[in-house]
Formats: sequence, C-alpha cells, structure tokens
Amino acid sequence: MSHTEVTILRELLVSDTGFVSGNKLAKQLGLSRVAVWMQLQKLTKQGFAFEAARSRGYRLLQSPPQLHHALIQAHLTGRAKAPALVTLDRVDSTNSEASRHLASGSRTPLVILAREQTQGRGRRGRVWHSPPAGNLYATFVFRPKLEPARLQDFTLWMGLNVCELVANFCSIAPGLKWPNDVFIQGRKAGGMLTEARIDADEVHDLVFGLGLNLNGRSADLPKELQKSAISLGEAAGAPLDVNRFAAALIGRVLTACNRFFEGDYRDKFAELWPRFDVLRGQPVSVTQGDRTITGTATGIDDEGSLIVKTSAGRLERFRAGEVTLSRDAVPAA
Repeated sequence: MSHTEVTILRELLVSDTGFVSGNKLAKQLGLSRVAVWMQLQKLTKQGFAFEAARSRGYRLLQSPPQLHHALIQAHLTGRAKAPALVTLDRVDSTNSEASRHLASGSRTPLVILAREQTQGRGRRGRVWHSPPAGNLYATFVFRPKLEPARLQDFTLWMGLNVCELVANFCSIAPGLKWPNDVFIQGRKAGGMLTEARIDADEVHDLVFGLGLNLNGRSADLPKELQKSAISLGEAAGAPLDVNRFAAALIGRVLTACNRFFEGDYRDKFAELWPRFDVLRGQPVSVTQGDRTITGTATGIDDEGSLIVKTSAGRLERFRAGEVTLSRDAVPAA
C-alpha cells in the first residue's frame, strides 16, 4: 500500500459529485497528471474501475470485492488516531497473528484482517470454519492495563456493539446469543473470542477476535452447517461492500473499546442488551462439563452471568457454559 493510493481513493470517496479532477489529484500528491493516470491504471489492475470525463476528472465506478488495504484506509481517513492495520489474504488465525505481533513489540491499537483462516478457533479451542468466500476475520489488539475483574462483561459489550453496527449497516435484525455468538433469523452469522495476558494482576495484552459471515452462501458450507449458519448478505438480500463494512467495523470496535476502558459504557450496555438478547424468555439448556441445566433464560446479572430459571423455580447463574435453545427444556412458570 502507498500513501498515493490512499489519497486518490479517499478523494474519490468523499467527492460530492463523484468526480475529482486530475489537476487536483496531481497537486495534492505532488505528481504530474500522467503519473496520476498511471496510479489509476495500477489500481485498475487491482479490481477498481474508473470513469474519465473531459473537464470533470475521474470517478470511481467499482471497487474490488475482496479486502483492499488502501481502500479501508481511505474509508478510515478522518479518525483522530488511526490504528495500525494489517490485511492478509490467508493466515492460520488472526488471533495467532496478533500474538506474534505482540511478541515482536508492534504498536497498539492494532487491527488484523484476513479473508481466510486455515486454523481459525473458537471458544474452548474449537475449530472455527473459516472459508475465504466473502467472509471477514478480524482481530483487535490492545494494551489496556486494566484490572482483570473489569473484563467480565467485555465480550458481551463488544457483541452488542457489533449487533448494533450490523443492524444499522445492513438494515436487518441481528441478536446476541450469550456469551459470544451473533445470530440472525435463528442462525449463526458470527462468533467472538477474547483472549488476555495478565501480568501482576493487570491485563497487559487484550486480543478481541471476530469472525463474520459477510457474503458467503449457506449452500457452500459443510452440510452440517447449512441450516444453522447464515451470512449478513443473505439476510439483507444483497451482498455487502466488504471494505466499507470493514472500515465501519474498525471504527465501531475502537470506539466501543475506548468507552469500555474509560468505564463509560454501562448505560449504553443497559440500553442495548434488551434489544439484542436472543435468549431472554427462551427455553435453554446450559452444559458445564458433565452437568446440564434446563430452564428459561431470564437475562444476565451485573457481572454478565447468564441467569436461568429452572422448572423448580431456582435461579441458576452461569459465568461460562455451552448454551443451546432447547425445545425440550421445560419453561419456568
């Protein structure tokens, strides 16, 4: 990626008329008009398409369907403090890549995006199916220096922000399935994984990973996942602009993290939770080890624990566990 590419794309994106004159671009970049034209030709080979009109300049007609580093940076222009950004076609896991960057002393906040993961992982070390077709895998890296106890509801807070972004961006109704899954129409559209390194009773490194099915087709998934998974594009009825969505996601996650680190999030949390909680009032089964509890989900407590009311009327609280919506569970009275 070059500063020249970012500048050209940014000017084309923010132009009121859509057109930007070659003279303006040449002046901003300190290049000749011929050099600007050559840069546009280079971008064309990367999947962009431009219209050239006499006396008007250039207009962006088409962007590449895959992640494009400079285009994401152009969409992000204007943030007070832009994060370090890494974009990859293929990686074992964006969270693993984050660990390597932390070990080498990379600056934070750091955002790592990938089109495909070969060893994507979910909670409890499970494999996360991570195909390259139209999906987005992202990891956000911070060095927040927080007390570990403050992380109790971090993943839930981030999930609520992802849901609100998806709702606004796609005009669909997502939900958050405790503790870390994004659901749409009763099917999984994404998952989250938070990892932390704690030194001397302080969170030194914080890694938030997110996998979202953007434009993939359920029919292309393994047979066992076709009825339980969905993409945002399928739910919205049209494919998403991957790069515009990635930039919007970066902006939302960074803002949400800053609010969390500053402790200024609880009122917003209380506002969003009833809107996006997909379990409340539903019969569920919660499994912890060899113990399974069935009942009705009634919400969460102040620490983010799931509350389940059993058929006997007891309230059970869970800090962790595997939750399934269970038609066989007996709803509490």
